[in-house]
Amino acid sequence: MRILFDQGTPVPLRRSLTGHVVATAYELGWSTVTNGDLIRLAEQEGYELLLTTDTNLRYQQNLQGRSIAILVLTTTSWPRIRQVTGEIQAAVAAITAGDYQELPIP
Repeated sequence: MRILFDQGTPVPLRRSLTGHVVATAYELGWSTVTNGDLIRLAEQEGYELLLTTDTNLRYQQNLQGRSIAILVLTTTSWPRIRQVTGEIQAAVAAITAGDYQELPIP
């Protein structure tokens, strides 16, 4: 699966997503692109999943009819995210095109 990390997603998480192609908005030169445009660009470029930490995304964007899946992590804290990488891997494996899911991270 082609996965795009937005600005808030900790890059070390990439190591836990073996078997997937992971890029970051920063690496692609998209670090200043707003969420709506980022989703559109990601879809155009063939990304299947946007992994984000923006918990307000579903309130700010119309996500109806999108082909890209969106997985929201509820924190940007790498130490906290590192503790649940297994749950993140399972969520990534289960998500389907157009889905929106939030993964609460304690």
